[in-house]
Order: sequence, then C-alpha cells, then structure tokens
Amino acid sequence: MSLVRVARRLARETGALRFGPPVAHVYNPLEYASRPHEQYLRRFGKPGCEALMLGMNPGPYGMVQTGVPFGEVALVRDWMGIEAKVDRPSSEHPKRPVQGFECTRSEVSGRRLWGWAQERYGAPEAFFEHFFVWNYCPLAFLEEGGRNRTPDKLPVAERDALYAVCDESLRSVVRFLKPRLVIGVGAFAETRARLCLDQLEDVDVDFGRILHPSPASPLANRGWSAQAEQQLEALGVGHPR
Repeated sequence: MSLVRVARRLARETGALRFGPPVAHVYNPLEYASRPHEQYLRRFGKPGCEALMLGMNPGPYGMVQTGVPFGEVALVRDWMGIEAKVDRPSSEHPKRPVQGFECTRSEVSGRRLWGWAQERYGAPEAFFEHFFVWNYCPLAFLEEGGRNRTPDKLPVAERDALYAVCDESLRSVVRFLKPRLVIGVGAFAETRARLCLDQLEDVDVDFGRILHPSPASPLANRGWSAQAEQQLEALGVGHPR
C-alpha cells in the first residue's frame, strides 16, 4: 500500500473518531492540508531508507499549518520546495487559526529538526536517502482555552481507539518503507513503535530514540542538534554511503 493510500485511510479513520472534554477542537491536517502532505509523501517517501523517524503528533505552527511532520513553514517551503493550498479545519479554535503557508509563527521543534537536516545534508534529497519522518498520530487536540493536549493525556477509551488506528497505519508505513531502524523522536514515539511493531513476523526492525527537539525540554534547549547527532551516530545511522 502506497504512503498516500495509508495517509488517506488514516485521515478517514481518525476523522471518524470522537473526543470529549477537555478536548474542544480536533485538527486533522491529513484532511485540510492533504495537498502539501501528499506532495511530501510522493516526493520523499521511498522504500529502502535506513531509518524512520517517528514523531508524536502535529504541532500548532508545524504540521497543523503545512501538513508535513515537524513542518516549520519556511523550511517546508524554501528547503523542501513544498507549498500548496491549505484549507481550514471544520472546527477552528480562534486562538489557533490555520493559516497554512501564510503562517508567520515558527515551530521551534520543526526549525530544530529540519534545520539540522539542512545543515547536515544540504539538499533534502540527501537527507531522505537515509531517513523518512512520520508522525504516529496525525491529530492535534486543543482544549477550550487553546491549550494543546497530547494523545497520551486523552481518556483511556478515546486513547485506545486512537492508538488502534495509528498502530495499524504505522505498520503499513514500515512495511512500505522497509527501514532497518525506527527512531522515536522522544520517549512516547519509541514506546508506541515498540508496542506495535516488535512482535510482527513480517517486520524486522531495530529501535532507537533521539531527544525530542521541543523547547519545553530543558535538555533540548542546550544544543539539540549536537545531542541528536551523537545519538544518531551511536545508532549507526545517517552517514554517507
């Protein structure tokens, strides 16, 4: 199954889920930002990469705006060369508008991750020879006041239904890409990857983790790029062939 088909199925299945308070708004960029998201998949999602980097879920100024995981606007547009029309979510929080590629706010996590990729590899094609980046969950959850709520903080029944859908999509992505390594960007992603992939007979991957580039992490604020580079080197991934 192609990545575009995986993403479209994931959009439908997560779009059919329902979430109650304290979640007030759910953004599904696989629906309203499908054009740039599918550009990203078609251009860079090729079988045979060394490692799949797995994030948690969209950030408000990254994938929520561009449809690309960790998708800080300037780097998606100017480095990856991806730009397309982005629609609006059906239920939009007034404090968290979706402006697409007109958004002027910078996603710090995305600026760190893709900025490192640009500095380390130069052209995006060189980075994607080694890696592909996918978010485990495609949904962003906002509380009434505009605060972000991460998937692990959802009520158990909602969380379990969401994880079942996201697990199956991750399995499809790994079967398509055939990486030798799945790298969690942060502990949550590594844990979900192990839980849904480790016992599959037709999937043979190793697992690793790098520090999440979030500005909420004191460690990440002390030179994330250098730390991530060291962690990737320890995993033996990402070096020129």
